[in-house]
Amino acid sequence: MEALAVKPVIKVAALCGSLRKGSFNRGLLRSAIQLSKESVNGMEIEYIDISPLPMLNTDLEVNGTFPPVVEAFRQKILQADSVLFASPEYNFSVTGPLKNAIDWASRPPNCWADKAAAIVSAGGSFGGGRAQYHLRQIGVYLDLHFINKPEFYLNAFAPPAKFDSDGTLIDPPSKERLKEVLLSLLAFTLRLKGQC
Repeated sequence: MEALAVKPVIKVAALCGSLRKGSFNRGLLRSAIQLSKESVNGMEIEYIDISPLPMLNTDLEVNGTFPPVVEAFRQKILQADSVLFASPEYNFSVTGPLKNAIDWASRPPNCWADKAAAIVSAGGSFGGGRAQYHLRQIGVYLDLHFINKPEFYLNAFAPPAKFDSDGTLIDPPSKERLKEVLLSLLAFTLRLKGQC
């Protein structure tokens, strides 16, 4: 009897650019985690809280080591096969907390290199799209490989309601679009790892 092939499980680090508890973008990540458990086989998403990270200051690096909270964060990124970013748009760019997290993990050795990544965002009229474009530019230097399609921008304020009062995604078409992003990230990650 032939052994059944075991489908690999990719580990996804999920980072939210908003620190607000009721953040719509954090709601997107909660929905992504739920979807991965219910209908996206082969994917395990872990939310990684970036709020404890100190502002980047190389004076905090002593004898080639990082502060413990930074080292723990860097290890989570290193152990992940891919990254899912969810971030609002601040002043046509990514948020300060997200940029800070990116910068800490880019300190030598760069923890982002050769990882697949996807971006989702919720916000006003353009749904955080300009932040996504800027994050893609940052990713070029970091050697992050973003999926190109599908793109996911969500106008959180256009009817019908997309989120409940707790910031949980409740719109079925948006959940389906989010699932498509996850499936694309899964396929792209496996392709980059030579496992498809």
